[in-house]
Amino acid sequence: MVVAASMKIEKIREDIELPIIDLLSPERSEKIVKACEEYGFFKVINHGVPQEITTRMEEEAHAFFSKPGSDKLRAGPPNPFGYGFKNIGFNGDKGDVEYLLLPPTNSPHHHHHFFSKFISSDDPNKFRCAVGEYVAAVRELASEIVNMIGEGLKLEGDGAKVLSGLINEPNSDSLLRLNHYPCCSGDSTESKIGFGEHTDPQILTLLRSNDVQGLQISLEDGVWVPVTPYPHSAFCVNVGDVLQVMTNGRFLSVKHRAVVNSYKTRTSMAYFAAPPLTATVSCLPGLAATPLYRSFTWAEYKKATYARRLGDNTRLNLFKLLPPDHE
Repeated sequence: MVVAASMKIEKIREDIELPIIDLLSPERSEKIVKACEEYGFFKVINHGVPQEITTRMEEEAHAFFSKPGSDKLRAGPPNPFGYGFKNIGFNGDKGDVEYLLLPPTNSPHHHHHFFSKFISSDDPNKFRCAVGEYVAAVRELASEIVNMIGEGLKLEGDGAKVLSGLINEPNSDSLLRLNHYPCCSGDSTESKIGFGEHTDPQILTLLRSNDVQGLQISLEDGVWVPVTPYPHSAFCVNVGDVLQVMTNGRFLSVKHRAVVNSYKTRTSMAYFAAPPLTATVSCLPGLAATPLYRSFTWAEYKKATYARRLGDNTRLNLFKLLPPDHE
């Protein structure tokens, strides 16, 4: 049992493990679809992202978060990219976390001034290259996963490539977020909230973290399931709100949060695969005769998301279509 910031008593279930899917398995597509339907989360191994690329990104993240606070603050505030501490978003949410939001493209010239001036006074080009290599690798992995989803859903024609097309657009609104969660202070045995409960608004999230537990998902109200970091080489993947809409509610965008603990700091790297701002979000062709949600642009939904606090997951209700007897 833990007591959250709101002092609400909650239940922790440790008897549930997320599916681990081998991307070299012949049944990978079907397993991914099943995991998206049942959990909204899964882990992937044999994913093809070179370990050296991940290691370089982890080392650069560690080096940045190890800098003195005054140096890190030079890279903030996050508007829209940069360093943030404690404050999450623009609506008063707070957590025991410091983070770095990085540009959504791997172009070697994109935001060069941003990297050079703020991120690394020692070797800004090294940091920028590490980000570019990592983003390129995880974007390719995200594209492969959504293509497998298309296979598993038995989408035909252009429908099978819609999702990967949105992710690979040059003006995609995808984002890389580096999070650093400190140890709890004092002798308290209660878990503290590092990043409050929320769903991810984008298409898909790919997460890597060090070997420290902290991610929890909620498959039912008031019940939280800790996600183990094993196996260390795996990526944790979760469905975003946009993918829930595009699968007409068949896939679940599940609430999750991060807690901090007393024995070790935790660092995570989250790649949020998103469409371009002008892209239209709607049910994928051939999936449903009657859509549950109206069409909208990613910019429209992103604005609705940023207008709400963490834990307010009602934004999708704004885009639901009323049943015929309510029209």
